[in-house]
Amino acid sequence: MRVGFVGLGAMGMGMSRNLHRAGLLSAVWNRTAEKAQTLAAELGCKAPPTLEALAPDVDAVVVCVSADDDVLQVVTALAKGLRKGTLVIDCSTVGADTARKASTILQPSGVEFLDCPVSGGVEGAEKATLAIMVGGTPEAFAQAQPILNAMGKTVTHFGPTGSGQAAKATNQIMCAGIIECVAEAMAFARAQGLPLDKVVDTLGKGAGSSWYFVHRGPNMVRGAYPAGFKVRLHAKDLGICRDMAARFGVALPVVERMLGEYAELVSRGYGDEDISATFRLKEELFEPPGKAGAPRKDA
Repeated sequence: MRVGFVGLGAMGMGMSRNLHRAGLLSAVWNRTAEKAQTLAAELGCKAPPTLEALAPDVDAVVVCVSADDDVLQVVTALAKGLRKGTLVIDCSTVGADTARKASTILQPSGVEFLDCPVSGGVEGAEKATLAIMVGGTPEAFAQAQPILNAMGKTVTHFGPTGSGQAAKATNQIMCAGIIECVAEAMAFARAQGLPLDKVVDTLGKGAGSSWYFVHRGPNMVRGAYPAGFKVRLHAKDLGICRDMAARFGVALPVVERMLGEYAELVSRGYGDEDISATFRLKEELFEPPGKAGAPRKDA
């Protein structure tokens, strides 16, 4: 199976490398062509100049881009050249309606579409341990198994098109609560004078632990937040969750609180930092009146 990969960001780079290790990667494409050309030269695959040029030479395409409009633009361009029976696997995090629109765009060409958002962070993308949530037909899911198993450790089919994105939205709501709780707890621990490195090491083995605490708590210890998952990207995801819940006439309190906190971080210039930067706001809760409210990063 010849697989093309579209979108070589923080997640896509590791995922494409794992497809190469599995002997599946045939071509790569990125909006910034230089990045695709560099990776192609390293891995010995092709870097077509356009999506239309990539499409005819692959049996499947994996897409991992940032936003709903990006997915629809990529799928529209691919549809012009994909052969009947080709598979498009979208690992972006977008709305369930966007997944259904993408599927509709590809249907006239006889191309199957799977929405396959992932969870597990940059580490999971690099180590092929991602959790992959899949929506689409059972036949397309079966066809995609070699590709999905090359990128992830837990691969689950949730139902028809859009189901993968609904599962990912569920995950992002859970993450929002965990992010908020961990930052608040770490700020509390710091105010109590506890050594934060020992807090992470010890409580990371206790009942309150989580993947996020173990892997992102150290950022709070160091006071440095290199992007594993950017604040502005999780804010985008939670906006999707908000819209999906609003269709039921529901506002989700955890989502609303985190959207507010992310908006504050973005306004201070921290939107491209890791989501663990939420600790910046939580530690201010314990500062003397008048001192809280850190200046913008770029001030």
